[in-house]
Amino acid sequence: MLSFVTEIFVNYPWLIVLVKVLGVFAVIMPMVAYSVMAERRISALIQDRIGPNRVGIPFTKVKILGLGQPLADGLKSFLKEDFTPAYVKRIFFWMAPAVSMIPSFVVFAVIPFGSFMGAQKMVIADLNVGILFTFGIVSLGVYGIVLAGYASNSKYPFLGGIRSSAQMISYEIAMGMAVVPVFMLAADSAWQSNLTGTWKDYLDGVGLLNLSSVVAYQSDSLFSWMVFKQPIAFCIFLIAIFAETNRLPFDMPESETELVAGYNTEYSSMRFALFFMGEYAAMIAGSALMVVLFCGGWTLPLGVTLDPNGYFSTPASSVIQGVLHMLVFIAKIAVFLVLMIWVRWMLPRFRYDQLMNIGWKRFLPVSLANIILTAVVLWIIA
Repeated sequence: MLSFVTEIFVNYPWLIVLVKVLGVFAVIMPMVAYSVMAERRISALIQDRIGPNRVGIPFTKVKILGLGQPLADGLKSFLKEDFTPAYVKRIFFWMAPAVSMIPSFVVFAVIPFGSFMGAQKMVIADLNVGILFTFGIVSLGVYGIVLAGYASNSKYPFLGGIRSSAQMISYEIAMGMAVVPVFMLAADSAWQSNLTGTWKDYLDGVGLLNLSSVVAYQSDSLFSWMVFKQPIAFCIFLIAIFAETNRLPFDMPESETELVAGYNTEYSSMRFALFFMGEYAAMIAGSALMVVLFCGGWTLPLGVTLDPNGYFSTPASSVIQGVLHMLVFIAKIAVFLVLMIWVRWMLPRFRYDQLMNIGWKRFLPVSLANIILTAVVLWIIA
């Protein structure tokens, strides 16, 4: 049976990509749903409330922690009236939710979520310029918010769209510069041939801007993780992810106390839900990038054993260890998701001028200084 499946994949390589895409989608969608559930439960815990605990598992009498709540929320979004105001610009109004959501899912194409399963790398597209692709796609999400603000033809959504575009420009520059020292260290290691043996087989000629190369660099021990070697870059990138995903204390595009609901004020039903799906998918994608760039990816501090051919000794052990690596990756993502949820319910919102001031006058100079400092250190120890 195994040989038959292997032969099919060899003859039809596009099936492998399709299986990976469906597998990633099947994991991300429940994570999006239960991230909303986790947010409601954690916020209830912080505010000394109970939170959703009534809706159980469908078609059963099991009501553990309200685990059926995401399904109820999804059905409610489908069944509510899809109302389109008469004064909106309809085409852009309909496009905006999809434009906001799709980039959040496309980012997962280049994120390595595991090592190997058989001879297959656990990444959909192992691009040589994976980090550039990531930033290019992430920046597209703001167009959905700007479109929503413009197409709603209303002052509050319009202000939310303007704020989102200004916020994205302010923080995406610092976020991009924060990862430069990370790839400088990984590239320096590769040039000095510190990655030997099986890890060279794993990288298999990928470029120095490939995300797998950063994971490989951090595989030796806990203190090889970039969070310890580049703490300044880690802090800047983490805060920039909050701003990029419009999470408190940087949720100025929504800002319920000022703009009603910001860019999604005029939306209802499933279109409103698409904005939420895009936000939580962006949170998961941002957390995945944090894990890959700074926390060792799918590796553990115990190290990883690969044979010289780039896969584990037997098909069974390959599958088991591949699944374990993916579970480790998901667990690390969950830690960052909990952090993002906790911050939302513990910190107040910045004023708009404070938000701009931090992005341009604090993070940008510090990220530039960190690049120069890293270059000087690498030059000294070379």
